[in-house]
Amino acid sequence: MQDIAAQLEALDSALAAAVSDVFGSDGAVAASDDVLLSILGLAARIGRRAEALQIEAAAHVEYRSNGPIREERLAARFGCRSASELVQRVTRVSSRTAADLLKAGRAIIRSVAPSSGEVLPSDYPGMRGALASGHVGADGLLAVVGPLAQVAMVAGRAAQLAADEELAAAARGEGVDAAPPACADDLRALASVWAMYLDQDGAELRGAAMRKRGVALGACRDGLVPLRGSLLPEVAGQLQLVFDSILNPKVDDRGPAFRELDSDAECEAARNAVADDRTHTQKLHDAFATALFTVAGSGALPTLGGAAPTLVVSVRAEDIESGRGFAHIDGCAEPVSLTFARQIACCGGIQRVVSDRGGRILSIDSPDRVFTPHQRRAIALRDGGCIIPGCGVRAAWCELHHVHEHSRGGPTHTDNGVMLCWHHHRTIESSGWKIRMNRGVPEVRGPYWWDASMTWRAVTKSPTRMRDRLAGRPR
Repeated sequence: MQDIAAQLEALDSALAAAVSDVFGSDGAVAASDDVLLSILGLAARIGRRAEALQIEAAAHVEYRSNGPIREERLAARFGCRSASELVQRVTRVSSRTAADLLKAGRAIIRSVAPSSGEVLPSDYPGMRGALASGHVGADGLLAVVGPLAQVAMVAGRAAQLAADEELAAAARGEGVDAAPPACADDLRALASVWAMYLDQDGAELRGAAMRKRGVALGACRDGLVPLRGSLLPEVAGQLQLVFDSILNPKVDDRGPAFRELDSDAECEAARNAVADDRTHTQKLHDAFATALFTVAGSGALPTLGGAAPTLVVSVRAEDIESGRGFAHIDGCAEPVSLTFARQIACCGGIQRVVSDRGGRILSIDSPDRVFTPHQRRAIALRDGGCIIPGCGVRAAWCELHHVHEHSRGGPTHTDNGVMLCWHHHRTIESSGWKIRMNRGVPEVRGPYWWDASMTWRAVTKSPTRMRDRLAGRPR
C-alpha cells in the first residue's frame, strides 16, 4: 500500500502541473474544440478512477469503524463520531457526498468472513469491475445499485448477478445493443427496467415508495414557507396535469406594438409596466396555489369544526382605511400585506369581529360581499376564464374580483365582477393591467409592452358574444 500512496503522490504532482498550465495560461481559451473535449473526457476518466479509490478506501474505513470495541474503531481512534464524519474530514466533501461514497462502498466491498478469514465476493462484482476500470464513477454505480437493491430480496442472488453483469457491460459499451458506454442517467433507466422485470408485480418497489412518500411544510421565514417531500408517481402525474391545465401556453399571437411615447406620464407607465417575467418554478407555485384555493372553495373537502376549510385573515379596520399596515393569517406568525387581505376578500366571505383593546369581542357581523354560485356561473359564461389577454386559465380555476372595491362601495353584482386567475388577481395592482366595466362588459387596458396605444379593449371568451361580434351585431 505504501507503493500505491507513492504512485498517487506522483500522479497528484503531474495533475497539479497540468492544472497550473490550463489555469495559469488560460489554456482552455486557446484550445481547439477537439483538444478541449479531449481534456474534458480524460479529466473525467481520471476522476472516475480517483472515485474508485475513494469508494474502496471509504468502504474499508467504515468496515474498520464498526468493530465491537469502541476504542478500537477507526473513526473513534481519530476523534470522529462515525465513519461518515471521518470520510468527510479526510476528503473535504459534504456530508451528502460522504454518505454516497459509503453507500457505494457497501455495494462493492469484498469483506472478510469472521470465522475463516476468507475474502468474500462483492454484492455487485460486475459493477465493481466497471468501477475499477474507470467506466463508471460513484454516480453511475449508485444509479445501478439503487433500483436493484430494492428488489434484491424478491429477485434472488442469481437474478441480481445477471442484472449486475449486463448493466456493467452497458457501462463498458459492451451491451447487447452495441451502444456506446452508458452514462449515469442511462444506467439508472436500464436498472429501473431490470428492477421491474425482476419484480413483476412491483410489490417491493411499491412498498418502498409507500414508506417514503410524504410532504412536509417547514417554518415560515422571510415570508416563505419551505415545502419538501416525495410524491408517488400517480400523484405527481395528476399534479403535473393540473399544472399543465392551468399553465396552458395559450398566448396572444399578435405580438407587441411599438411607438414613440408622447408624454412623461406614458414613459412612467411604460417603466412601471413589465411583462410576465415569472420563472418556471414561480409559475408552478402559482398554479399550485390556484389548485389549492379552488379545491378549498369547492365544498368537496371534509369540514373542519362543521365548516369548510377557511383561511382566516385578520386586519385592523384603521389599517384598511389608511392603506398602511399588515394583515395576519391564522396559524402563521409572519404578517402578510394589506393587498393580499383585500384580494382574498374578493374570493371569500368577510366576518367583521369588533374587539376592544383588551381583546373582548364587542360585535360580529357578516356583510354580503360574496358572489353567489348563480352569479359565478353567469360571469364564467360571459368571461370564459381569466380576462387578461394571453392567459389560458379556465373559468373553473379562476377567482372573482370586484372591479370597484367592495370596501369602497363596489357592489357584489355581475356588472362589477370579473374572472382573474390566482396570479393576475394578486398582481393586478402592480402589473400594469387595468380593468373597467363598460355597460356590464369588462374592458382591459394593457401595459405598454402589450399594447403601445394603451387602448381600452373589450375582452371576452364567451362563444356567443364572439359570434355576435363577428357577425357585426351590436354588443
